[in-house]
Amino acid sequence: MTAAAPLPITLDDVLDAAARLKGVAHRTPVLRSRTLDGLVGAEVFLKCENLQRVGAFKFRGAYNALSRLAPARLARGVAAYSSGNHAQAVALAARELGTTAVIVMPEDAPRSKRAATAGYGAEIVTYDRYTGDRVVIAEALAAERGLTLVPPYDHPDVMAGQGTAALELLEEVGELDLLVVPVGGGGLIAGSATAAKGLRPGIRVTGVEPEAGDDTRRSLAAGRRVTVPVPRTIADGQALHTPGELTFAVNRRLVDDIALVSDDEIRDAMRFAFERLKTVVEPSGATPLAALLARRAGPLPPRVGVIVSGGNIDAARFAALCADPA
Repeated sequence: MTAAAPLPITLDDVLDAAARLKGVAHRTPVLRSRTLDGLVGAEVFLKCENLQRVGAFKFRGAYNALSRLAPARLARGVAAYSSGNHAQAVALAARELGTTAVIVMPEDAPRSKRAATAGYGAEIVTYDRYTGDRVVIAEALAAERGLTLVPPYDHPDVMAGQGTAALELLEEVGELDLLVVPVGGGGLIAGSATAAKGLRPGIRVTGVEPEAGDDTRRSLAAGRRVTVPVPRTIADGQALHTPGELTFAVNRRLVDDIALVSDDEIRDAMRFAFERLKTVVEPSGATPLAALLARRAGPLPPRVGVIVSGGNIDAARFAALCADPA
């Protein structure tokens, strides 16, 4: 029997990322709610990455990746592609580390995310997400200008940085039976699963995708990366069509299950978070909470951790999505 190939990241990589991020990234709070516990029948611990710098977990991976670049490469600048949160994260990390960033963003990216990215000092290059290939565009731009491309998820340093959110959660609350994490390209859940199973080998890890974009669920079922049509979902941070190559290598070994949620269930979770938890969560960040509230994650064990991945949404869009359906 051939031994399994080593995974792209280890618990030691996540611990190293945590050391680099100390004093730079926020150690975000863990939110509890007796109302939520009663509704889902478990103790739920919400890791609030919506309160992270740039409003999302993405700052962790971006800063870890940029901080590890050789000084000469860092000085030449970086490039990235993103629908919004990674864009802001790379822009801020570049500013913090004294370099420049060029970000490829879809034309329909939320206005607030584009404005924030520009506000951190980045140059923005736009494209049509339904006809253009952001990776090809960003790679060509990076080659032309001599920039280092920092992908949003398919990079060991990015994955390790994202895993520090789960690391902090487990350090704070101790034993968990289940960790529920949103899945887009797979970097957050890859890092989270690496940290969680490295510290607590018996923990289960469940990812959550929007129904319209279940590429990771299909890929895990097939045992290979599967491509779906570009998803049309309110969860713009999860509107991807293929899992990352490196992230899938981790997730097929460490992720136990994938739950799917509808856009209406995501809206319900956003309303619940606002009205009962008094916190603002963007659609992609609300998918794990939606999975719990809509009973999509199966029977829950006693102690459940949730990564609330982000809260970047402008007031008008939040109000429109959360308006009373009646």
